[in-house]
Parts: sequence; structure tokens; C-alpha cells
Amino acid sequence: MKKNWWKTLTFALSIGLLLAGCSVGGDKPTSSGDKVYVIGTDAAYPPFEKMEADKITGFDIDVMQAIADAAGFKFEVRNTGWDPLFDGVEKGTVDAGISSITITDERKQKYDFTEPYFEANQLILVGADSPVGALTDLQGKKIGVQSATTGETVVKKAFGDTYEGIKGYEDTPSAVDDFFNGRVEAVVADNGVLSYFAGKIEGKQYKLIKDNSFAPEHYGIMVQKGNTEFLTKLNQGLKIIKENGKLQEIHDKYFKQ
Repeated sequence: MKKNWWKTLTFALSIGLLLAGCSVGGDKPTSSGDKVYVIGTDAAYPPFEKMEADKITGFDIDVMQAIADAAGFKFEVRNTGWDPLFDGVEKGTVDAGISSITITDERKQKYDFTEPYFEANQLILVGADSPVGALTDLQGKKIGVQSATTGETVVKKAFGDTYEGIKGYEDTPSAVDDFFNGRVEAVVADNGVLSYFAGKIEGKQYKLIKDNSFAPEHYGIMVQKGNTEFLTKLNQGLKIIKENGKLQEIHDKYFKQ
């Protein structure tokens, strides 16, 4: 009788465990909180993003972390490079891109963007004694720009796509270095990064010119066209950090007035 009771109990426990296993198995949807979103960037644009001791840091990364904390999701950052970033977002191999990406009508045809998180302006880097006061004054001069950026676009718009004086670089630091070495007479680039790199050069005299003809630009986080689920999360988090002052706090950390 004792033996039969043990068999009955063992059988009942086995059935209970089997049923419990079915109830928590693959049919239950995974919580969205378990997902780790992949965020691509081009970590060669300080102070927005840079490699520091094998870790990607910078203004954009701090902003993304604040958004993730506010919206309640996890992410990892990958240094994809600039052109592969756009390809990765389009194909879905990365969930989003944050890399000082200007929101433009052309880009919005292929990608979706969050609300803006940073306003940028183009600046002109010239020598301290230069008479240049506006972009038009650079006619006939050698101008350094980072290829495939707004700086290149505004120079070509002013002087034509075939302007021989324009010199494209893979990154803004290379253009700044060539300026201080006398290989170009000016550099046109975003205010944040141009101010950062020019300020790193010690013992050199220069000035930064703001041309009022340059329209302000707005940076946004880029996602695959139609990815409304993640876009909504990003905008929710961004809205929170704008309202609670966290975004301004991060801005003040990197861009002293």
C-alpha cells in the first residue's frame, strides 16, 4: 500500500511538472525588456562619439543611455563606421543609428527619425588674420570638408559640384590638421566637432566664422523605415529627458557656454 501511494504521488508530480513546463515554454512571448537593441555609430566624431580605451563614449552615447534609462530598454553600441551605418539601418542589421546624423528630407525618404535632440550650425575655420567673413569669401580658396556631410553639401551648393578648390576627407580631424599645416585655407564643418578639434591644437591662431546663410540643422536618431515600435520608444525616452532636464545636463557637460 505504501509502495502504491509513492507511485501515485510520483506520477502526479510528474504530470504537474509537465503541465507547468508547457505553460512557460516557447508559446509565451518574450518580454520586450529582454531585447537588447543594437545601436550603430561612427566613433570618430568627438565630442559626439569616439573610441576611448576600447569603449565608445561621447555626447551621443550619453544621450542614448539617458533615453534607454527613461524608456526602459537595453542596448549595445557598435562602431559600424559612417557609410555602413546607413546600410545597416536600412537592412535591419542594426536597430538604430546615432552619430550626429542630420535630419534631411532626402534621408527621410529612406529612414525614419526621432524628434531632434541637438541643433547644429556649420562654421568656417580660417586663420586669425583672415579677411573671410562669409562662405562666399572663400571663392577660389582651397576648402576642406568631411565627405558626405552637410559641410560638403553647403560648399558645393555655393561654388558648384565641380569646384576644384574643395577637398574631401574621411573625417573632420584630418581636414583640421591639413588646415593648420597649410594644405587648405579653410574648413567647413559642424560647430560642435569643429570647435572641439580646433581647440585641441595648441599654439595655433584661428577664428570660427558663423555664416547666417547656413540654415540650422537638427540631429536625430535614425531607424529603419517603418520601425514604429522602436521609434516610439526612442521618442518617449527623448521626451522625458527633455522635460526633466537630463538632455540639457548632458549638453552642458560637453558644450560649455
